[in-house]
Amino acid sequence: MTSRAIMWFRRDLRLRDNPALGAALAAGDVLPLFVIDPAFDGAGAPRQALLHDCLRALDGATGGALIVRRGDPVDEVPAIADEIDASTVFVAKDFGPYGRRRDEQVADTLVGGGRRLRGVGSPYAVEPGRVVKDDGDPYSVFTPFSRRWRDHGWDDPIDAPRSPDWIEAPSDGLPERPDAGIDIPSATEENVIARWRRFRDGGLDDYGNRRNFPAVEGTSRLSPYLKYGVVHPRQLLAESDARNESHKTFQSELAWRDFYADVLHRRPQTAWENLDRRFDAIELDTDAAARERFERWCAGRTGFPIVDAGMRQLVESGWMHNRVRMIVASFLVKDLHLPWWWGARFFLRHLLDGDLASNNHGWQWAAGTGTDAAPYFRVFNPTAQGERWDPDGEYVARWIPELGTSDYPDPMVDHKAEREEALARFQAVKARR
Repeated sequence: MTSRAIMWFRRDLRLRDNPALGAALAAGDVLPLFVIDPAFDGAGAPRQALLHDCLRALDGATGGALIVRRGDPVDEVPAIADEIDASTVFVAKDFGPYGRRRDEQVADTLVGGGRRLRGVGSPYAVEPGRVVKDDGDPYSVFTPFSRRWRDHGWDDPIDAPRSPDWIEAPSDGLPERPDAGIDIPSATEENVIARWRRFRDGGLDDYGNRRNFPAVEGTSRLSPYLKYGVVHPRQLLAESDARNESHKTFQSELAWRDFYADVLHRRPQTAWENLDRRFDAIELDTDAAARERFERWCAGRTGFPIVDAGMRQLVESGWMHNRVRMIVASFLVKDLHLPWWWGARFFLRHLLDGDLASNNHGWQWAAGTGTDAAPYFRVFNPTAQGERWDPDGEYVARWIPELGTSDYPDPMVDHKAEREEALARFQAVKARR
């Protein structure tokens, strides 16, 4: 009798270059499964809508064979394994705090039923925990990590399976698509790969020069699809050339993704706590007036055009240019003196590409409490940043139609004074050490 297996899709919603799927098909007949975890109910509508689109695309790619169940995976995965008498459940390994706990529980339950959970591959070019110093210690700073990351290397992409015969089972069907109020490009593998190759052939060679200008299409915009694994970073690395400086810069952005995943894997508490605990003592504003300032930041009504344009782009499109993410984050934590996790939660609510490791450690980088090698004294001047990266004002004009009229507010703070206040608060922490 042919053995039976389950391919439990999570953040690998594709058939192409999917090692876990390849291993499952090599083991026998396969049931393709996705479990709608109630833990995801708290995600923002943009991410939920994108997940729906990715699942619909995956269902189409499997010829309508995708089985969807809703419930706690600790219950649902062993239950369907029992239903079809599957000996093994294959997954891409999850290195996040919640995912690791969930998988340990699922594995324990499966073992109790004489079955097993087998992890093959991951959403990263190099799995968290693999990039270490010569003495085996992890890296806490990106640049040396990225050099060792390149030295470590990664596997070549693999082809999609050829017309597999899927096991059938009852399905709860796709979840209802929430109305995110934004346009989301097609999430099919074919369209995502086509998007990548248009960028590769038309913009990658000049990526190093154009990537920081938010008014131009200088970036790939693939981060939402990397988030859900419609495309794997291995494919982007295989189709770019590190001998070209712009390509190498693009590859470094993928290294940042792996770096932050590695930091969170090793220090899971840093999802919502400062990586550098010394800065837990820094004075932050959290009173009613601080909440009012936060609401102005959320609404894009700070009076600093580059900040407001970024916040409006986020809410209206589900995405924000990376340079602008750094600017608006610096403004929140160092001009308004608000907790970085307020901003991180707002980003996760609205971003299509919201990823716990990248988002929250990026926020700590901006706050000066994370992995930055020279953290606290970097305070972005929003006016100077706007003049440098949006010199013609094209980006801010696109998102702030009332700019230059009486409807647009005056700057809500004096940046020079708030910069000095931010530095004084950091110096107070240093003086107490």
